[in-house]
Amino acid sequence: MAQLDRAVTPQDGEGDPASSGATGRRVRPEWRRGWIIAALAVLTAGLLALHSSVPNSLGNLGSLLETFLPWVGLTVPLLLVAALLRRSATALAAVLLPTIVWLNMFGGLLFDKSSGKGDFTVLTHNVAAANSDPAGTVRMLNNSGAQIVALEELAAQAVPTYSSGLAAAYPYHAVENTVGLWSKYPLGDVSGVDIKIGWTRAFRATVTTPQGPLAVYVAHLPSVRVKSDAGFTAGRRDVSAQALGDAIEAEPLKRVLLLGDLNGTVNDRSLAPITAQMRSAQGAAGDGFGFSWPASFPMARIDQILSKGGLKPTDAWTLPADGSDHRAVAAAFRY
Repeated sequence: MAQLDRAVTPQDGEGDPASSGATGRRVRPEWRRGWIIAALAVLTAGLLALHSSVPNSLGNLGSLLETFLPWVGLTVPLLLVAALLRRSATALAAVLLPTIVWLNMFGGLLFDKSSGKGDFTVLTHNVAAANSDPAGTVRMLNNSGAQIVALEELAAQAVPTYSSGLAAAYPYHAVENTVGLWSKYPLGDVSGVDIKIGWTRAFRATVTTPQGPLAVYVAHLPSVRVKSDAGFTAGRRDVSAQALGDAIEAEPLKRVLLLGDLNGTVNDRSLAPITAQMRSAQGAAGDGFGFSWPASFPMARIDQILSKGGLKPTDAWTLPADGSDHRAVAAAFRY
């Protein structure tokens, strides 16, 4: 009997599933597996939650991250798969962290927040100087149901096409260089806005709606690029954003709309001179992220409809692709 007891008694850890496998090789305790995956999950959560702490001093990395910030969430399912394959409880628990942070930041955008028909609808569209089908764009605009339409990147040779094509539906219009405004309601007090680029690419107008006057700003901020030697080149855009924000802050009318291609998202800290005083129609009343660029596979919403002064967005949406490299965006408002 003593010999039998000796035979079944583990020797020096033998038979302990936490320390050896079927082949006698030592196995890591479960809590030590997947620590690299867990570290990546914590890093992802940090980038999301602390994106404003990523400095712009080196190639505007902070603004670049914020431009595509929702896409950081794509790392979550990748990390989840890796944690499951590794069979690591530690990694699985860590993946919950970026999941919770992402849902807290962007989860609300996944639901339809529209609240019915508004008093009027506005639309903005970068029609692209190299638009492959201006006539098709005109048809889309005429069928959009919008009462106020802002267009950016109007090529000089294309202005007559838009002016004549939209004249019947929009009897009032104003064009300043490459930006224009078409309206079913009377326009007045049209004046250029200096956004510090040396020529006019923004203006404001008073639109007299049946519910009362509102100031409408149309703007196309300077383009940004990602270059290997300079990073995210957004300096000129940032200067223009400050100038535009100053103009809107000084606007005497209470109700204000900003329509245009801002070459930046509402998450980008560099647009704070504008976004700190206005709200996004898509964020308040849209369904989804409303990405508008590039048209073939939208990855960022850089075309914006922003408001302040008591205007209530009731719906927001993105239109189908046309001949432009941007998609038009629209929103309905109630006084």
